[in-house]
Amino acid sequence: METIGSLWLYLAFFGLVTVMLIVDFLGFKQNKGQEVKLKTAAYWSIAWVSVAALFGGGLWLYLQQTAGVAIANTKVMEYFAGYLLEKSLAVDNVFVWLMIFAAFAIPPALQRKLLLYGVLGAIVLRTIFIFIGAWFVQEFSWVLYIFGAFLVYTGFKFLKGQDDDEDKNIEDMAILKWLRKHMRITPQMHEDKFFVRQNGVLWATPLFLVLILVEASDVIFAVDSIPAIFAVTSDPFIVLTANLMAILGLRAMFFLLSGAATKMHYLPYGLGIILLFIGFKMLMLDVFHMPIWISLGFIVLVLAITAWLSIRHSKKHNETTI
Repeated sequence: METIGSLWLYLAFFGLVTVMLIVDFLGFKQNKGQEVKLKTAAYWSIAWVSVAALFGGGLWLYLQQTAGVAIANTKVMEYFAGYLLEKSLAVDNVFVWLMIFAAFAIPPALQRKLLLYGVLGAIVLRTIFIFIGAWFVQEFSWVLYIFGAFLVYTGFKFLKGQDDDEDKNIEDMAILKWLRKHMRITPQMHEDKFFVRQNGVLWATPLFLVLILVEASDVIFAVDSIPAIFAVTSDPFIVLTANLMAILGLRAMFFLLSGAATKMHYLPYGLGIILLFIGFKMLMLDVFHMPIWISLGFIVLVLAITAWLSIRHSKKHNETTI
């Protein structure tokens, strides 16, 4: 499989990821019990997007010197298209986290801790999934058609609005029923502890259940997002960098969007259209090879229209309910 990734590029990227995680852990935190302010979340969200953009610029400069302008332009457009795709799909993940935290009445101070572990787990799991996916694409090229068909199916589900109905009741989730059946779980929280020892017996707390649900939700969404980005590019280095750059800012994006979740009325429809577009593009690989700038432009256009329609809907709703 053709890739721009070398050992040194991978080492440099994972070094950058490590630094960003340390900055996220040390910088984006409040005093114990204090909620994250909207302004703080906005500043950090802008910072993470800026880092992702700077990485794209640095990648272009490197490739322009080592591989030529044409390859640099193509790969960096693939990176930004993948980043926008993963970032937009991650918003739906945020909504599920909001639902999980609400169901277990998790306070904001504990949400930060859970999301930090959630992001760490997502980085590890998605890295594994991406390399497995890249191997499948290399060894069995026909798997791209399976990815494409799955994305078309998922896109139609978004447009029909079935996802929300399926996940409304957290208690009906199979993994939660299994954990409650096979683990000793305390009836209430014990501050920020995942496990406590009572009468010499180790018990899990509800906070540990929430952590498992957060990780499980990311695995579920990775099933959608990773095949989607392989439709944008088959280069595992671009897939990995775009994916992880989108994930790294999830904590800040969560607190930024938590108050606006109900206002993004048309986002699922926008995501459905994007997934349908990418799915059909993947199914038509042998017939027509679509230039990457068309994919990037389409994603940007759909997200912009979705945001504009959601803002209009929110304003109209507020005017009619006051």
